[in-house]
Amino acid sequence: MRSLQDKAESMDPFHRRGAAIHCEGVPLERIADEVGTPVYVYSTAGMQRQARALKAALSPLGDPLIAFAVKANPNAAVLATLAAEGLGADVVSGGEYRRARAAGIPAGKIVFSGVGKTEAEMRLALEGGICQLNLESMSEAEMLSEVALSMGRTAPVGFRVNPDVAAGSHAKISTGAAHNKFGISIADALQAYERARVLPGLEVRGVAVHIGSQLTSLEPLEAAFAKIGALIRLLRAQGHEIRTADLGGGLGVAYDPSAAAPPTPEDYGEMVGRVAGDWGARLIFEPGRIIVGNAGVLLARVIRVKPGPDRPFVILDAAMNDLLRPSLYDAWHAIEAVVPTGERMIADIVGPICETGDTFAVARSIDRVAGGELMIIRTAGAYAATMASTYNSRPLPPEVLVNGEQWAVVRDRQEMDALIGADKMPAWLAR
Repeated sequence: MRSLQDKAESMDPFHRRGAAIHCEGVPLERIADEVGTPVYVYSTAGMQRQARALKAALSPLGDPLIAFAVKANPNAAVLATLAAEGLGADVVSGGEYRRARAAGIPAGKIVFSGVGKTEAEMRLALEGGICQLNLESMSEAEMLSEVALSMGRTAPVGFRVNPDVAAGSHAKISTGAAHNKFGISIADALQAYERARVLPGLEVRGVAVHIGSQLTSLEPLEAAFAKIGALIRLLRAQGHEIRTADLGGGLGVAYDPSAAAPPTPEDYGEMVGRVAGDWGARLIFEPGRIIVGNAGVLLARVIRVKPGPDRPFVILDAAMNDLLRPSLYDAWHAIEAVVPTGERMIADIVGPICETGDTFAVARSIDRVAGGELMIIRTAGAYAATMASTYNSRPLPPEVLVNGEQWAVVRDRQEMDALIGADKMPAWLAR
């Protein structure tokens, strides 16, 4: 019979074993000592568990394509881990397409989304193979038609439709309201499909929708899907052969354990089956955060604790250039000591960058820490390392993947010489 400790570790790959937090079977202290901080640490088991849960929840829907949103975490080792689980890829740039293919994701499992595809990106996808390109305007459809004709290829496409449904998440990650830049208005969809039908080089086969990210309620998704179902019926009545329905992603994860729990994959699968189970189309899904969000942490070291007028500042060696979400979205992340003492303190947790916005938490109750001690910022597997920058001339952080008792650096820390050496001096300034 499994012990309570074993059960806890199976649920949370970042668990306390003895005095310190481990990732699966590896002490985080060991990674910090050998790689340095700040460093991103990802759990193979955490990703696998979420991928398998989502696959199981969607399996009654026939042969769905689960295309991981590469933008959430494009690390090659992460993509290869998910490819081994049978996932495809949702890409939004030529670079993401190339990353997905290099990680072993078959071309037939890749969906190309994005509002600003270029001619070069269209050529790349058609040369390498693609499941579907999701078009977001008639001008894009016309450009793709010309590109496909020039290559002697046929491009499998669907239109991304904007259903004018508010996602209920942060305004900067809401994508399905009428004022958002994404997709064509659902009111214009019938006309768009009629115009695209006669464009040479296009195989119009699907409908796509994506209303936003970090959704913590299924109601907006269900409302959007109901509109898409009605549209599919209208399109078929006009003679369009709709074979795929891309329902996007957006399922949220629990950043704050005190907040209401977001829907589970099982809840989502039940809702999709109820709304879309009789559409007679292959369903495509674009999960990102729900697969990798809780499978990663940002491991950092306390530089010092500085007294403040109201409470102390805990200054980490990680900063907003490493993890932008709190500064960009006012996002909440759990923050813990790697070796907690049981004592607590109220503090502002900040980074060393010269911006007041370089703040991870304000007036947060945390483990009491001192300079030199390690902390983790949780739920940093998605939209974290991928959004990092070199602001303040800080090198990009490394990334580590753990698999049981094994671990490996899957992206090196950027060398300062390489960062500076990327600048080129014009002839009139060269010595």
